[in-house]
Amino acid sequence: METFIRETLDKLGDSSSIITSKHVTGGDINQTFYVKTESQPYFIKINENVPPHFFRAEAKGLEIIRNSQTIEVPDVYHFDEPQDSEKASLAMEWIETGTSASNDLLGQQVAQMHEQTTDKFGFHEPTFVGELDQPNEWCDSWTEYYARFRLLQQTEVGVANGTIGKQRRIHLEKLIDRLDTWIPSKPKASLLHGDLWGGNWMTDSAGTPLLIDPSVLYGDHAFELAFTELFGGFSQSFYDHYKEVFPLPDYYEDTKPLYQLFYLLVHLNIFGEPYGKSVDRILKRYI
Repeated sequence: METFIRETLDKLGDSSSIITSKHVTGGDINQTFYVKTESQPYFIKINENVPPHFFRAEAKGLEIIRNSQTIEVPDVYHFDEPQDSEKASLAMEWIETGTSASNDLLGQQVAQMHEQTTDKFGFHEPTFVGELDQPNEWCDSWTEYYARFRLLQQTEVGVANGTIGKQRRIHLEKLIDRLDTWIPSKPKASLLHGDLWGGNWMTDSAGTPLLIDPSVLYGDHAFELAFTELFGGFSQSFYDHYKEVFPLPDYYEDTKPLYQLFYLLVHLNIFGEPYGKSVDRILKRYI
């Protein structure tokens, strides 16, 4: 691995000697390293047997969020687009973490990011949600995008890998057919992080919040907020300061379980039946 790390550093133009290289936490599906050279420290992710766009999707997502000039993200120095079973790396800025509470600022800045909009829903290239490939296209309707590229996509994954049986599939298909009963067709097409749970934001040593590991798309900002409530990691102060900038729509509570359904399907398809009861409970509510 040291040889591959050296190759990555050479690709980004740092030929100085490595002082320290060690495994660190921060990647469930990647090997992650703290690497310090004579020039600077880096955070490097390494994986293999991944599609060419695996690290590109993350790097481009971070670039889009940075260009919104609303909230900080780590700098990206290099990413590989591997072929076949090659190893691939993503080299990023090393962030010294802090303990200062930043939920107020996080709420304000996520809301400001969501205020960056476009006239279509979805995204122009595939991304990832966890380890699962996430196909995307631009759609004129949010309902169409959410039905086809989120709920139906995960239904097909689940049927293929056996996590979604016949009855669950029937219920999902009925819900998808009636989705426009609850989901708005034309909300604002907000810039969304796409995987905003408590582990995908951090605070630097100055107390500034940063977003990491995005799976960007443009869609209903209520979709993002619903996910933040699913597994926790965000204080009431986050929501209070968010709503001061960008109020939640009147339909939020009615649609929240439907938006959380996508992420529960993802977890069902990755981790298995422990998430099945939560999926079925939502289906029972709406079907």
